Amino acid sequence: MEPMFLVAVAILLAGVVGSVVPLVPGAGLSLLGIYLYWWSTGYATPGTLALVAFTLVGLAAIVTDQFGGALAAGAGGASTKTVVLATVVSIPLLFVAGPVGLVLGVAAAVFAAEFYRTQSAGRGARAGAFAAVGVLGSAVVQLVVTLSLLVGFVLVAL
Repeated sequence: MEPMFLVAVAILLAGVVGSVVPLVPGAGLSLLGIYLYWWSTGYATPGTLALVAFTLVGLAAIVTDQFGGALAAGAGGASTKTVVLATVVSIPLLFVAGPVGLVLGVAAAVFAAEFYRTQSAGRGARAGAFAAVGVLGSAVVQLVVTLSLLVGFVLVAL
């Protein structure tokens, strides 16, 4: 096996680990490994179709990771303003509070905003619960996607 293939696989493995470690861009690392190998092969492997597929899957994972909680809050009945608030709140919470703080902080922010808006604790709790599930769900999606990028890359590159 050539050294650049091993380097790419190592970066893809770091992407899998990064998908469950806060502040590490798992899908971004996975794409970096794929693109590094593509560059090292003179833009030959993976082929164009596979590269486009890997890129689209990786970008979808990045978007899901960043906006999963906010989108789920919207599905739970939260207003557009609350969804925007959840998105804004999620960014500093990730850095300050870690993964547990992120889940609880987004859920609390969504609950508070929806309770204020509707004067209904039930509606606020529902939207907050959806937001928490969305944040947790996006982490699971990240893990599955980074693993699939790794396996897909190995199958295409070998």
